[in-house]
Formats: sequence, structure tokens, C-alpha cells
Amino acid sequence: MLQMLYIGYNKLIGTIPEEVGNLYNLEVLELGVNHLTGYIPEKIFNISTLITIGVPVNQLWGYLSSILSYGLPNLQELYLNNNFFFGEITESISNFSKLTIIVFSYNSLSGQVPNSFGKLNLLEALQLSGNNFVSETSELSFVGPMKNCSYLTNLGLGDNPFNGILPVSVGNLSTTIQYFYAYKCGLRGSIPDAFGNLENLIVLSLFGNEITGTIPNTLVNLKELQGLYIFRNKINGPIPDSLCMLPNLNGMRLEKNQITGSIPDCIGNLTSLRHLFLGNNRLNSVIPSSLWKLNDLLGLNLSANLLTGVLPSDIENLKVVVNLDLSNNQLSSIIPGSIGGLLSVIFLSLARNRFQGSIPQSIDKLLSLETLDLSHNNLSGTIPMSLETLHYLKYFDVSFNELSGQIPTGGPFKSFSSQFFVSNVGLCGDSKYGVPPCHENTNTESKRKIMILRVVYIFLGISVLVFAITLSYIFARYRKKNKTETTINSSFDTATSRVLYHELVKTTEGFNENHLLGKGSYGSVYKGTLQNGEDVAIKVFNLQSEGGFRSFDTECEVLRRLRHRNLCKVISSCSNEDFKALVLQYMPNGSLEQWLYSENNFLDIVQRLNIMIDVACALEYLHHGYSIPIIHCDLKPSNVLLDDDMVAHLSDFGVAKLLSDGVSVTLTRTFATLGYIAPGKHDIFHSNTPSITFFLISLVIHSMNFFVFFGLVEYGSEGLVSVKCDVYSYGIMLMEVFTRTKSNDSKFPGDLSLRRWVNDSMPNAFVQVIDSTLLRGEEKHSSEKLECLGLIMEIALQCSMENPSERIINMNFVVVALKKIMSKLLQYFPQVN
Repeated sequence: MLQMLYIGYNKLIGTIPEEVGNLYNLEVLELGVNHLTGYIPEKIFNISTLITIGVPVNQLWGYLSSILSYGLPNLQELYLNNNFFFGEITESISNFSKLTIIVFSYNSLSGQVPNSFGKLNLLEALQLSGNNFVSETSELSFVGPMKNCSYLTNLGLGDNPFNGILPVSVGNLSTTIQYFYAYKCGLRGSIPDAFGNLENLIVLSLFGNEITGTIPNTLVNLKELQGLYIFRNKINGPIPDSLCMLPNLNGMRLEKNQITGSIPDCIGNLTSLRHLFLGNNRLNSVIPSSLWKLNDLLGLNLSANLLTGVLPSDIENLKVVVNLDLSNNQLSSIIPGSIGGLLSVIFLSLARNRFQGSIPQSIDKLLSLETLDLSHNNLSGTIPMSLETLHYLKYFDVSFNELSGQIPTGGPFKSFSSQFFVSNVGLCGDSKYGVPPCHENTNTESKRKIMILRVVYIFLGISVLVFAITLSYIFARYRKKNKTETTINSSFDTATSRVLYHELVKTTEGFNENHLLGKGSYGSVYKGTLQNGEDVAIKVFNLQSEGGFRSFDTECEVLRRLRHRNLCKVISSCSNEDFKALVLQYMPNGSLEQWLYSENNFLDIVQRLNIMIDVACALEYLHHGYSIPIIHCDLKPSNVLLDDDMVAHLSDFGVAKLLSDGVSVTLTRTFATLGYIAPGKHDIFHSNTPSITFFLISLVIHSMNFFVFFGLVEYGSEGLVSVKCDVYSYGIMLMEVFTRTKSNDSKFPGDLSLRRWVNDSMPNAFVQVIDSTLLRGEEKHSSEKLECLGLIMEIALQCSMENPSERIINMNFVVVALKKIMSKLLQYFPQVN
């Protein structure tokens, strides 16, 4: 009676047993991603009830024609990819009239692609990449008949020796097609203008061919296009301005062509762009200023062109860029100090240009930097000693410049060879660098003594002034509390005009439930439209409880200080004795919680990681990007909102805490959501601590702050919070997002928890806890996806260690680590299929 057999994603070896053919009622057979060898038993192809056969990513082999000679009248999905099947696809493929998905990619199939694919009217996906198919004529003639496949969404022809021309008939394919892959096929001729007819195309991949001609202007019609990959061809002419009108373009790779002219001034309109690779072309003129406004770029490569001009200070806007290559151009003037704003950069090359001046001291802020190439320029001055703090730096080349002074010897410089410093006649230092020794410098010893004395004086000063500082802090705290309402009003008045009460009442129809977006502990949120036409979310606070007043004051106090793309923006406020509300930016895609647990929504691995990177960036800013650290205190998916572009915004600061200067921990009586709170490690203090004791504890903590600094105590669940409590909550939420399991799920009885469940599955069985919708057997690069998911779970576990001293130090490291994983993921999804 067995109908469905799923045993994919294991480590099964040997052959497929003949006895599987005895399962006469079998509908689904899924054996993918194992180590199976040999033939598929013939008896399996006599099971007339089969709907799906999936054996991808094994070492199976045999003649494809033998498989297709059987009659499987109900077969809808056939996955044979990543095996060793050989032979040709015969015309009889059309006998399988119910086929919707055919995946034959990465085998040893040969011959011609039959025209009979066009008879499969229900076909949705055809993947033939990575075989030895050829074309009988100069054109890929089989493309024309496929116009009858009216449901086709995915066509993969890449990595085959077709050596032909894409026919104009490609424009007759169904407008439902979303993914077109024809990379490394030996294609000649030009890109047909007819591609402009495929208005729902998401990815167009034609890289690694011999394509000539220009980029057609008709691509402007592809409003859904996210990936344009036509690199490593012989395309000439300019980059058309029409490409700037593709609002969803995520990756544009045009490198290694013969493109001329300038980078379009309108390039800054592509706000969705994450990867822009234009290297190895013949582009000239200056880099347009609008390019530096693309502050979400992860990768930018303009190398090996003829670009001129200077690097502006606006380069610091690329705060999330990971790879930046401007080498082999004619850029001049100095390297701006604002380059220290590229806080996420891992690879940075400015080699073979005409830069002058000194190496900016601010480069020491690039803590994630692994490669820095400044060779073949006209740089002078010294190599900053502070670069010794760049612990991840593996490659550092300043050869062929005019540098002088001592070469640093600490940190990463211990492993650098002499070749990185050649042709700098003024350099001196250790003989291993191939330079003469430096003269004795007594200034170094003097500076050391001065530094020691300063430390001693500071320590004594702190000891004397601690009591005065404590009193000042208490006085300022109470004074600040008394003036909260005035501060709130003035701060918002300077930002924007106050929204009047009657306008809020009118736009929500008297706060009617038809406008209600959600309810929380301290109020309700309504949707409204202001007189200027702007959609907003109106958070009305419940003033029947002390918590409502405190929540409004806290959110105003916190949000008036902050400006960050991943924090929910406050547009205005409305406040009087009987009514308090905040007018916030409206998030049309709702909350992360809705997307995770709704049956109608789905987030893939890249989207989930992007959202969690956004949240990590928000926390990084709260903890380290402002003069006073801010603890959110209530991290959970329902407090992460998504805008039109699925960019995440952290919201709900009703229980947030501000730390005073020099203080790393504070007390709270407002607790976050259970399941996300860092666990209490000791029971010295309890939640029923008398108010005077509570005050004394606060006084001691704010004065000394010693034990928390060394990670010896933490009472996240009992009222004592620090930035490490947010780190813990983030780790729990990271697990929840990729397991699609809530921290308070009923499957966790007794001492079992989400963290323990994940931890017990590592490292060999974590696939059992990952959200199953992220692991689809038909996807290529499944092993790479699993590797990335494993790394994400490791980060989540490190963030959520029970002992705070064992947790990841801060969110800076989390952001860097997750962006490295994202860079790895984006090599496989969605560029290549």
C-alpha cells in the first residue's frame, strides 16, 4: 500500500534494490542526494502509478533511452540530474504527456535536443545544463517549437557545446518564463531584441559565450528582472541608460566584454542592486557620483577599465560592501580618509592607479579586511602601525610606491613576505622584508613611559571621582525624567510638524477596528493615510496602565536619537494628557512572524538571511553606532517589520533601555517575551527585591560595573540587562527563522528548549531541525546550502550561550560572519541553476 517513499539526503550506498519495483501503488520515489550506484531497476518503470521519480545527486548510470522507452502515463516530475546517465533524448519524450518538470542537468547526455519537447503542453521546467548536447543547425532550432509550452517558467541550457545562435523565436516563448540559462554554450551572434517580450523574466544568464553586438534596449521591458549575467562575452558599445529602469535588478555582471563609453549617470536609480561587476571592459570618463548612493551594494568591481577622476568622500556610503575592486584604472589624487567607513569590506583593491598622498589611518577601522592591495601607485609617507590590529588581514601589498619609515611587525605583518614591500626605497625594518634596518628611535620608549603614566593617572582619577560621578548620574537621571515631556515635544517638533489629533481620528475613522493592524501589551496599531497621501502606521498607547505612559516615553526617548535604515522610522507624534500616539513608517509586508508562520507566504534562504543581517545591522547600530548604547530588550519576529523591498526594520522600543556613558549594564522591571530572554545565571537577587535594594544595586552597578564586564553575572530574566541580552535574543531568533519553530513551541517540554534542540542536532543531524521548505531535492548546490545553514546555526548557538562570557563578543562580529555566509550563498542562488 506504500504510496510515497522519501529517503533522500542521507548517506545511502550500494544499488537500488529490485524489490522497490514491487511497490505497485507507489506515486512518489525520492532517493536524491545519496551515494547510490548502478542502474535504476527496470521493474520501477512498470509502476504505472508513479507521479514523481527523483534520484538526483547520486552515481547512477545507464542509457537514458532505456528509461524513456517505458510507459509511465501519470509521470509528472522526473529528476535525474547530477548522475552519469548517457545517450540521447529521443522523440518519444513527448509520450510522457503529463510531465511538468524535467531535470536532466549534469549528466553525460549527448546528441540533439528534440523538437518534441514542444509537445509537452504542461511543461513548467526543463533543465538540460551540464551535458554534451549539440545543435544540428547554426540556430538552436528546438527553441521555436517550445512556444507551445504555455506554462514554462524555467529553461536551463547552460554548459553544453551548442555552438549556435539564439534564434529570434526565443521571444515567442511563454511570457510565464522566469529563468533563462544559456551560459557557456558557445553561443554566437547577438542578444536577440525579442528577449524584451519575456516580461516576467527574473534571471537572464548568458555568460561565458562568444556573443557580440550591443546590449539591446528592449531589456527595459523586463521590469521583474533581478539577475543580468552576460559577462565573459564579446559585447561592445555602451551600457544603455534603459538598464537604469529595471527597478528589481539585484545583480548586473557585464565584466570581461568590450563595452565602451561611460557608466550611466542614472546608475544610482538601481536601488535594489547588490552586485555590480563592470571590470575588464573599455569604460572611460569619471565614476558617476550617483554610484556612491547605492548604499546596499555588496560587491562592486570596476577594475581594468580606463576610468579617471578621484575617489570622493561619498565612498563611505558603501557601508555593507564586501568586495570592492577599482584596480587597473587611472584614478588619481588621494585615497580619502572616509574609506574607513567601509566597515564590512573583506576585499579591497586600489592597485595600479595614480593615487598619491599617504595611506589613510582610518583603514584600521576595517576590522573584517582580509585583502588590501595598494600596489603600483604613487603613495608616500609611512605604513600606519595601527594596521597591526587587522587580525583577519591575509594579503597586504604596497609594492611599487614611494613609502618610507618602519614596516610594522605585529599582528598579520608577521606572516607577510618581502614581495609585498619591494620598490619602496624609504622603507626599513626587519630583514625578512628585504629592507635595511631602522635607526634606533628613542621616541618609542618615551611614548611607552608616557602611556603607562597616563594609565596610572586615569586609574587614580577614577578611584577619586567615582562617588561624584555616581551622584551626578543620579541627579541627571531624575532631572531628565522630570523634563521628558518637554524633550519629547521639542525633539519631534524639529524633525517634522506635529500630526494633529483630529487628523489621526479622521484617517482611522475614529480608530475603527477595520484599520487595526495589531495589538500589543501597551497599545494598538492602526493603518491610516495622511493628508499628503502617505500611508502610515499609528501606534496609540494604552494610558490605562503605567506601562503605557512609560512605553511612550521610552520610545520617544530612544527613537528621537536614532537614524538607521533598519530601524522603524518615526514620522511624527501626537501627545496630550489623555492621548499619546506615534506616527510610524507603514510596513506593507507586515512582520517577520507573519511570513514565517503563514501558509500563504514563503521566504527562501537568501531572503531569511538578508532579513537577519538587517536585524543584526540594526542591533550593531544600537549597541555601537551611537554615543549611548541602547538595549532593545524585546527581540522577536513580531517586532521585525518588512517594507516594500522586504528590507527589515526593527520596531517596538517600548521596553528598551539606554545606558549612560561608561555603563554596560542597567536594571529593568519591564520584562521581554519569555523564550527570548537571556537566562539568569545566579539567584543572589530576585524579582521581588525591595525598591531600596533595587536602588542600591543600580547604584553599585552604575558605579563599578566590574563583574558584568568580566561576564560573571547576568540576570536578563530577573531585571539586569546588558547588550549581551540582545545578543542572546538574536541567537534564539536566528534559530527560529531557519527552523520555523517558536521558542515556546509545545514540542519543548520540561528542560528541553529550542536552543538545546538545535544544539543536540549539531553537527551531523542539524538537517532534521531546519525548516523543510528550505531543503528542496530538485535544487542544485544542495550541499553548499547545507554548509551555509550549518554555519548559521553555529553562529546562533554562539550568540545564545547561557554564560554571557562565552557568547559572541558583540554584533559587529555577527554582521561580518553572516555577510560572509551571504557572499557564499549568492555564488549559487540565483545566478546558476
